[in-house]
Amino acid sequence: MLTIQFIKENPQEVVDRLKIKNFDASVLVDEILKLDDKRRVTQKQLDDILSESNTLAKEIGLLFKQGKAQEANALKLKTGELKEQSKTLGDLLSEIEKNLLDQQLLLPNLPHKSVKPGKGENDNEIIETQGTIPELPENAVPHWDLTTKYDLIDFELGNKLTGAGFPVYKGKGAKLQRALINFFLDEAIDAGYNEVLPPLMVNEDSAYGTGQLPDKEGQMYHVGVDNLYLIPTAEVPVTNIYRNVILKTDELPKKNVAFSSCFRREAGSYGKDVRGLNRLHQFEKVEIVQVQHPDKSYATLEEMRAHVASLLEKLELPYRVLRLCGGDVSFASALTYDFEVYSTAQKRWLEVSSVSNFESFQSNRMKLRFKDENGKNQLAHTLNGSALALPRILAALLENNQSEEGIRIPKALQAYTRFELIK
Repeated sequence: MLTIQFIKENPQEVVDRLKIKNFDASVLVDEILKLDDKRRVTQKQLDDILSESNTLAKEIGLLFKQGKAQEANALKLKTGELKEQSKTLGDLLSEIEKNLLDQQLLLPNLPHKSVKPGKGENDNEIIETQGTIPELPENAVPHWDLTTKYDLIDFELGNKLTGAGFPVYKGKGAKLQRALINFFLDEAIDAGYNEVLPPLMVNEDSAYGTGQLPDKEGQMYHVGVDNLYLIPTAEVPVTNIYRNVILKTDELPKKNVAFSSCFRREAGSYGKDVRGLNRLHQFEKVEIVQVQHPDKSYATLEEMRAHVASLLEKLELPYRVLRLCGGDVSFASALTYDFEVYSTAQKRWLEVSSVSNFESFQSNRMKLRFKDENGKNQLAHTLNGSALALPRILAALLENNQSEEGIRIPKALQAYTRFELIK
């Protein structure tokens, strides 16, 4: 959430930069400024009345001490009137503040100045491509056929148990899934991240804190009776660990890694993009999250990007890195890198990670601050990245490593799977 102070001081900059995200903020910014003016006027009126009430209370006490009860009682009538006025103004102020917050929550984060205009994924900038696309045998098939052939994943059974998009992993498919999870966790821990195992459901405050609400209600599963949300990513509970927390400067950065199941409705998805593991409603992911000093957050973003790249290189997967254009950067992000791996059997690139800097956008929502060298509270910066999302990684591993003998397991995973070949 953008701070009121920043919006007041830079209204035209907010409007201009949000145009990069294809968001017209002009009406919203104007409404926010009007509400803030109204809030300040109302607050001043309330403060004046409270100040007058305090002054009268002292006078009444003095008059009673002097034996001037009649005059004191007259002033007490006046304080009663002021109390009614203060209640009316207090209620009005609360309503204005709620409306103001509601409008603030509708404003996306400003894109970083390096983010280029664009309408969507076709306008993203490819900034790096690594690895060699393997040559597959003539009878190579996509992963949904491989998982059936080797009895690794049962999509129909998942459909029976729950519905489409909830696969059941079996045998070596389940072991490979578990191997990837442990590999990603161990790599993150070696890189200095602290492992946490968060809840799979969060409350509204947590969903608002990281920007899922009010932007992504349609993508989240809602448990109505308890008013809880199934997490779309471990970013939500892990970042909210620091909601309403004031850190010390020397505690930064906070580095956490978490494995979790993730749940997304993905409403409106259809066609080849949802075949097999390409798009699921429940999937597993290892997430890295950092809370960092504002001066260091973009260096940290590059560090996190390098960490994700190292995982893909160890898995021997060809990949590319994209800097997202304004039309594809998320509501809460200032700058995002996407990683895609090449699925040779499908002959297409599959997104497997997003690494983002949210700057102070989430921190302002969560009141996540740190005390600087001068003892002043400042908003921290938050960052997160998939390291990595499993379904499409698993799809690419199966497809790219298929051979006449079976499916080869990358060397980095063999200590985890305890087998070298699926056959």
